[in-house]
Amino acid sequence: MEHFDLEDPFTSLKENQSDTISALFSSESDHMPSQNCFQCLKTRDFYVSLRQEAISLILQAQHSCNLDPFTPYLAVNYMDRFISRQEIPQGNPWVLRLLVIACISLAAKMKEIHFSSSNFQREEGFIFDAPAIQRMELLILDALNWRMRSITPFSFIRFFISLLELKDPPLTQALKERATNIILQARNEINLLEFKPSIIAASALLLASHELFPLQFPSFETSILSCEYVNKENLLKCFNVMQEMVINEISKAIVDTVSSSSTSSLIRVLYCHCTKSESESNTITMAATAMPEKREIKHRKLNRFCSESDRVKISQIQPCE
Repeated sequence: MEHFDLEDPFTSLKENQSDTISALFSSESDHMPSQNCFQCLKTRDFYVSLRQEAISLILQAQHSCNLDPFTPYLAVNYMDRFISRQEIPQGNPWVLRLLVIACISLAAKMKEIHFSSSNFQREEGFIFDAPAIQRMELLILDALNWRMRSITPFSFIRFFISLLELKDPPLTQALKERATNIILQARNEINLLEFKPSIIAASALLLASHELFPLQFPSFETSILSCEYVNKENLLKCFNVMQEMVINEISKAIVDTVSSSSTSSLIRVLYCHCTKSESESNTITMAATAMPEKREIKHRKLNRFCSESDRVKISQIQPCE
């Protein structure tokens, strides 16, 4: 199995760049939560709290196991897609913990990095044996139709940056880093799950340019809005949700800073907030546009995993005594 890079999920298509871009946009919906089910789930307190707890556990694994930030992001992608397609029984908290372990394990295998599930479980106070984890992995693989080379917002960053035609590499890198941080932050916002990865990527880049280069923002906006793949109405909605998310995080940071009585940190946070507020006078004006037709892309199954012919249900998986 080739090393999986979230920025380049279709390694085999690299020879023809135009085919790669077309493939990304035409198949991104296959790597999203089931939208019909998701709209119902996000109104149910059980699933909202379940998702929050799952993300919290995944982030704990990131810190305790020293994982790079992209592996947990991939694990969250698997988890979101799974819970939108598979009923999660209530009253069995061990199911969520097993799901988290399996999602991180699959993400680590895809990224070809080491993840010790036993060490993480000991720290968190729960233990599942290897067969139980493998059965849950198989259940996830089956629910996701073995589409594990996930198309995420990171897959579109380079494409959208290329549209901006930036000439200064340090500025380009700063824009990419800020947009990446916004995307990582966006995994916690359940209302962003309804938007396609490409829309999230475009919104993050626009928001990053809004913060870093307010004078160049109108030209950046025009460049991205002229892209044939971008649904302008959805981009407007996503941008607004993402902007509110960032503002809320800034407000929370200010409150936390005041609580900790750190004057120097407070000044830095307030300066960041004021700079952002000054640039918020710009607004995005968009008109609806049609999305390109989807086409099926053949997905290869993961090597080193169980056979697809095996079937397992959550009810068949039991926690260790």
